Amino acid sequence: MPGAREIGLVGAALALTGGVACAVCYLRRKTLEPEKTEKEGLNGDGSRGEHVHKVTKTDTALKKPVISEPRTAGTQVLVLGLDGAGKTSLLHCFATGTLEQDVCPTQGFNAISINKEELQIEFLEIGGTEKLRDYWRMYLCKARVLVFVVDSSDPERFPLAKRLLDQLLSADPCLPLVLLANKQDVPGARGITELYEALDLGNVGDGHRLSVIGTQVKKGKSGASTGVQDARDLIIEMMSDD
Repeated sequence: MPGAREIGLVGAALALTGGVACAVCYLRRKTLEPEKTEKEGLNGDGSRGEHVHKVTKTDTALKKPVISEPRTAGTQVLVLGLDGAGKTSLLHCFATGTLEQDVCPTQGFNAISINKEELQIEFLEIGGTEKLRDYWRMYLCKARVLVFVVDSSDPERFPLAKRLLDQLLSADPCLPLVLLANKQDVPGARGITELYEALDLGNVGDGHRLSVIGTQVKKGKSGASTGVQDARDLIIEMMSDD
């Protein structure tokens, strides 16, 4: 197993777990508990379990949310990234643990809600085509964690991904960021260290809690890959923080 190496963020570390690299910088930010809107289910022994609460998808046009006051804390995990980065497939794996069939690119938004014990986590994905990117910043006000997905096998689009990510981070300097270097199984895919440098993540403001994880999704494979499971567990942990 490869060893660990330091990355130039205060408190950031690079570790290899089952061939998947993960860099995490823990910078604490106080947030509110996500609102619980519906009662979670019970296991047979009476304990509260984990299950997918809702899966919805629509291709209708997005509407600008009504924002009456500045955001203090969000209740959603906002999933963004360029078209073709693999956001929808990753979200499907977060919900079900596998990908049984090909999924169509999201043309509007894709939303799921997962219950984990006492916690209900809402994921909202917005499509990454040029006409939909204008909506990204409009939904930051509801986000508690930003998940930004990059196709690590397409370095020609790294500059565009960097520019759009910079705009999002500038709009909310304290929003925790989980960056997923997706498609690590594709030949020629860049590792997380190279992607970290290409996106200039060393200059991410000190107010951000930053994590970078390599992921891959294969159709028909039973169980999520180590990277996908690590990302899912980390997001749940971040949403559980007080």
